[in-house]
Amino acid sequence: MTRDRLRSQFPGRIRDKVKELALRQLADGGPEALSVNAIARELDVSGPALYRYFAGRDDLLTALIIDAYQDLALALEVAAARGRGRSAEARLRALAGAYRAWALEQPHRYRLMFRPPLPGYDAHAPELVNAARPAMAVLLDVLGSRSGGARRRPAKPDRELASWVDRHAVPADAAPHALAAIVVWTRLHGLASLEIDGNYASVGIDPAPLYVSEVAHVVEQYRPTAAG
Repeated sequence: MTRDRLRSQFPGRIRDKVKELALRQLADGGPEALSVNAIARELDVSGPALYRYFAGRDDLLTALIIDAYQDLALALEVAAARGRGRSAEARLRALAGAYRAWALEQPHRYRLMFRPPLPGYDAHAPELVNAARPAMAVLLDVLGSRSGGARRRPAKPDRELASWVDRHAVPADAAPHALAAIVVWTRLHGLASLEIDGNYASVGIDPAPLYVSEVAHVVEQYRPTAAG
């Protein structure tokens, strides 16, 4: 297939097609299996024909990671939005459930976001850091949506966390909840990561009730008080 035929077969969506095939490689063999040249062969074009769309494997990886962050953030936004008008606790439970569900449904994409995919790849490049912000913003919004304020005064951030808040332009009304958001994300991420890698299965533990229990602890810790 020539480049012109490629354009005619996938008008306006060549990048999407390449990413679709890349995700298949990723699911089958992990980041090490990712190959622009292999994708080109599958599309019956030369490798250089695809380099006008992706500069190389690292560029393709970056696009896949950014897409994953966007999709995760969307899933969290949808879960949180469904809970609008309900209690902040219900929204936090919904968000936590959506987080685990997304990780279980797409473990290859979840790992891609939170592990350096290949030696030498800059997993902390500015565009990736920026891509991670919307998901954290959803969590900050849920934690800050408590009508009567927190049962406990939000922990005062230390100098490093305060610097993080400044660097990421966290809104002033969300800043007091930054430490809580980091802690909640750490707990949920740890559980999800262990589950998708089969670590609970290897020791004979059902992760589903464990996750429910941990989410209950999180909700209890950040339960709001009634207004007034």
